[in-house]
Amino acid sequence: MKYFLISLTLLLFACASFPKKNNLESISGHTPTVINPYFSDLAMDYIYKAKINFADKSFGGIFVIKKMGPEHHRVVFTTEMGNKLFDFSFIKNEFRINFIPSEMNKKILINLLKRDLFVLINENPKILNQYRKMGDSIFLETKLKNNTYFYLTADERLHKILKTKGSKDKSSYIFAEIENDHAREIKIRHKNIKLTIDLKAI
Repeated sequence: MKYFLISLTLLLFACASFPKKNNLESISGHTPTVINPYFSDLAMDYIYKAKINFADKSFGGIFVIKKMGPEHHRVVFTTEMGNKLFDFSFIKNEFRINFIPSEMNKKILINLLKRDLFVLINENPKILNQYRKMGDSIFLETKLKNNTYFYLTADERLHKILKTKGSKDKSSYIFAEIENDHAREIKIRHKNIKLTIDLKAI
């Protein structure tokens, strides 16, 4: 009986929600107007030196994100010599492949890039719940797929996005070296998938 209770306790803990496991306190009140401002300026080309690792392959080059209009972004990745590696458009919830070479034209890779980039450029996801953590940090649970949480620091600056399943985070998007609503360094990591993306502004 004792071992059954211990096993049941461990099972319940493992199945706990992300807010509960991370001691997040539910709150209500003010919500920032723009949650993710890092790719919101129509007049700016966001240019990064990039490295993408997928399985046993590595791709390096120049990564450009351009806001073309409301809910419309274009993402282009080229080699440093200017040869295009992929060219995607996001228009509201529509995803378009403008170009991708055969060596990167893998369904699993395209789907992963599509999900990651959609999270990265989404400015105002629908907020489902708000939570607070010690130090006045705020977690915003959003309607993006897979229980996605936007982590804001005390000054309402987006620091991190977490995609979760149950109580565990599956993917993380870290924003650093932030200057005037421009994240100069971005890291994307996945727990169980061999895909990493590193972006450094140039």
